[in-house]
Amino acid sequence: MKPEIIRQIIQLSFLKVIRKDAIQANHQMTPDTIGLIMAFLIEKVTKIKEIKTVFDPAVGTANLLTTVMNQLKVNGDKDIVGYGIDNDEDMLGVASVNTELQHLNVKLYHQDAVTALDISQCDLAISDLPIGYYPLDENAKNYQTRAKEGHSYVHHLLIEQSMNYLKPGAFGVFLVPSSLFQTKESQSFVKWIQSVAYLQGLINLPAELFANPNAQKSILLLQRQGGDSKQAVKVLLGEFPSFKDKAKFASFMDDISKWVTTNLR
Repeated sequence: MKPEIIRQIIQLSFLKVIRKDAIQANHQMTPDTIGLIMAFLIEKVTKIKEIKTVFDPAVGTANLLTTVMNQLKVNGDKDIVGYGIDNDEDMLGVASVNTELQHLNVKLYHQDAVTALDISQCDLAISDLPIGYYPLDENAKNYQTRAKEGHSYVHHLLIEQSMNYLKPGAFGVFLVPSSLFQTKESQSFVKWIQSVAYLQGLINLPAELFANPNAQKSILLLQRQGGDSKQAVKVLLGEFPSFKDKAKFASFMDDISKWVTTNLR
């Protein structure tokens, strides 16, 4: 079977387990719809034929990583290499089976992604980031996105860490809380972004996907400074229309394509 079919079978099996065992939110898979949208955005904003390496600092079951890799292999490099980091050995166990059955070249690391990583700079970073506070303040002391008082947001730290391991001009595409820039730490977070990257886009996912409006998420597009990168004249902002409205959704996708042509090419 094709790798994508295998991935879908594993995902459906895991979803059954999630419902039966009421697995915690941070252990759940990134839904297909979101993974495919992220893959679509990556294909639009990057030169996909130049993407040889991709990594996820919170790989979990590797469903998002393999979704993106399978999509990129259709039109990009067939020999793309993936790197996945996670501190949960149970999730990595699923990721290992997942990637092996799909015959994908993915190297997995069981470690805290906030500490130094044993990988080279990559062409792309993706992640469905865990949300909450990082408990080990000592590990966060060298991060510009750390909190001035108390624990730091783990998603801030992982975004900063991801940009550290990207090549100049490479993109980081992250699933983040829609309230990312509405917290007391957002000012220092934006200041850090401006020092190393270009904020190219923040697109809200449809509110209908989230039972709790406070849990709504967005896709953040960051591009590391350097190479032939430049700040988009107009940052890509907006909200995806309902996935049920095919006409509006297709129109929104066309708008994104036009934005890329106008601002990034």
